[in-house]
Amino acid sequence: MNDFEYIMEATDFIKKIIKSNIEIGIILGSGLGDFANKIKIKETISYKDIPHFPVSTVEGHAGNLHFGEFGGKNIIAFQGRFHLYEGYSASQISLPIRVLKFLGAMFFIESNAAGGLNPLFNKGDIVIISDHINFQGVNPLIGKNDERIGVRFPDMSEPYSQELIKIAERISLEEKIPVKKGILVGLLGPNLETKAEYRFLRYIGADMVTMSTIPEVIAANHAGLKVFGVSVVTDMCLPDNLKPASFEEILKVASDVEPLLTKFIENIIININ
Repeated sequence: MNDFEYIMEATDFIKKIIKSNIEIGIILGSGLGDFANKIKIKETISYKDIPHFPVSTVEGHAGNLHFGEFGGKNIIAFQGRFHLYEGYSASQISLPIRVLKFLGAMFFIESNAAGGLNPLFNKGDIVIISDHINFQGVNPLIGKNDERIGVRFPDMSEPYSQELIKIAERISLEEKIPVKKGILVGLLGPNLETKAEYRFLRYIGADMVTMSTIPEVIAANHAGLKVFGVSVVTDMCLPDNLKPASFEEILKVASDVEPLLTKFIENIIININ
């Protein structure tokens, strides 16, 4: 079987359970896991039941697909994501995003935990992703292209939708939610980076660093989805003042920011037309 056949088998399975067209897909990354409680959930499907879906192996990633309504829109929320460091390929990680396209979605919302490289950032900051740098060494588009999914050479001049960024900036002002804006760099992980690596990443223009997100965003653009991305700065990666960071600490910071980030995303979804 090829990738398109995997995508359609997963899509057909989901369509037997979910009868409605989807408008928005959202990955509930670190800092957004409880957003599922805000959705009027109509169906929940475990990843392990969906043909060809990867299964989350990281703590805090529940591994469920929720379908429901929020803000008058039909939404699919992925409660748990997949990472290259878990052993999945970029193609496997991208499968759920491509399924979104064939479920009718037009918009895709990303959230993640990220290390702060910009010295003007602080732990707990919410940062709108304006652009990214792919240093993960892989790309979900490598291999034979299938025009039914997207074009061979997708444009990436606007990987994060300016339309959605403008909505988010307006929401920030109206709701008095402090946000910043920055460039995300993606690395493979799972280890955190060295001082020298942080210094290099900042030198090339990155404001945040993460171990996820990039393959998903590339696949979403390839599939024609409009993308909005947001990072929660969970630890500071300043090479001249670097302190050890633990996974438990990262989870705690993401958890503390969750109510504010949830409010932010709620308002963005309500304002998407």
